[in-house]
Amino acid sequence: MTDHTTQAIAYEDAPTSKFHLRVAIAGTGGQFSDGVVLGITGIVLASATTALQLTPLEIGLLGAASLIGLFIGAIFTGPIADRFGRQAIFRWDMLIFAVLSAAQFMVQEAWQLLALRLLIGLTLGADYVVSKSMVTEHSPRRIRGRLLSFMAVAWATGYAMAYLIGFLISGTGPDAWRTMLLISALPALVVLLFRVTIPESPLWLVEHGHTERAAQVVREHAGPGVVPPAPIGLGSSKQSKMSLLFSPKYRRRTAIGAIFYVCQVIPYFALGTFAPQVMQALGVESKLAAGAVYNVFLLVGAVVGMLIVDRISRRTFLIGSFFAGALALTCLIVFSSMSPIISVILFACFALILSAAANLEFVYPPELFNTEVRASGVGVATAASRLGSAGSTFLLPLVVAGYGINTALAACVVVLIIGGLACWAIAPETRNRTLSATS
Repeated sequence: MTDHTTQAIAYEDAPTSKFHLRVAIAGTGGQFSDGVVLGITGIVLASATTALQLTPLEIGLLGAASLIGLFIGAIFTGPIADRFGRQAIFRWDMLIFAVLSAAQFMVQEAWQLLALRLLIGLTLGADYVVSKSMVTEHSPRRIRGRLLSFMAVAWATGYAMAYLIGFLISGTGPDAWRTMLLISALPALVVLLFRVTIPESPLWLVEHGHTERAAQVVREHAGPGVVPPAPIGLGSSKQSKMSLLFSPKYRRRTAIGAIFYVCQVIPYFALGTFAPQVMQALGVESKLAAGAVYNVFLLVGAVVGMLIVDRISRRTFLIGSFFAGALALTCLIVFSSMSPIISVILFACFALILSAAANLEFVYPPELFNTEVRASGVGVATAASRLGSAGSTFLLPLVVAGYGINTALAACVVVLIIGGLACWAIAPETRNRTLSATS
């Protein structure tokens, strides 16, 4: 007699399909747009200063506006997405982003641009939270890291393309800055077409008692033999999501999620935002070319990180990249006086290492938390990172002016070492584990 029974396949172990690729592509849109928004800022402000008669205070506020909005959006969207679901925010935030981006083309006053940049940042903060949660919860665990890493590649691509496009457009006329700001609306509209077909997360559905809807999503998108995820039984907790994050169960994970993220973005944004100025301070004459090299290596690093993220343990990647980045910057401090070429090579190596490690910003925080608080946990980590990036971007030129470039680089080395030691001490391993087991 032949046994025709088939073993049930868990949703996290479902065979890879075109659906998973669509989810990954849909999730990358916000990250690409965020990269464009941040990458274009410096060139836009340089062009718009005369047109809008910007004061130094207004320039500073415009530079920080999207980061401030991103902080607010991330911190407040997390609990909303954990309580009411991910799909609605995931589906429509890119439409809102596109409208706000297009509106920048028509601004006449500095306060109008400031308000729009703040709202754009808020929208992107919301997207950071729901995109990471959606891709995490829909992905097979064996390729979860790879699919989430698409976001890092998309961000680096958007950042590098913004620098290139801004450089090419900047000389086309006095209103070129308006065109630069408008460009970010186009990819958002394309991504919207992918997002309208992505269903709610089955993990969120079962945790909130919607088992039939979860079963329908699995049947339609995961194929035969795949069963919906089993509820863990925590979705109806009366405790607030934020208080849960700082409860004994999650506080260690909340802490390491914020610490590693902050320690990565402080040197990443501080040195990346002012890459041409950093190169000039190190004696490199062609600062624009050096900035272009930096951006190219950011993109290469993101691809390298995507290729290795599921091949080594999360702890190895975290700890190794922090100490490797610290070593690269230390060598830059020690050997920069020898030759401008050596400075560019070492700075490019640093960019590659940190950009590869930035894949973990998209992979690790969602894996640290259970479905009940995943969006909230990602929101706290993201919000903390934006405070770190805003603070470091503000402080770096002041430190360079007051104490010299080597002091600024040394401060970044200290931050990287702190990140590496913190991960060595308390970072849990999450690679290849189920989303329930990691929490």
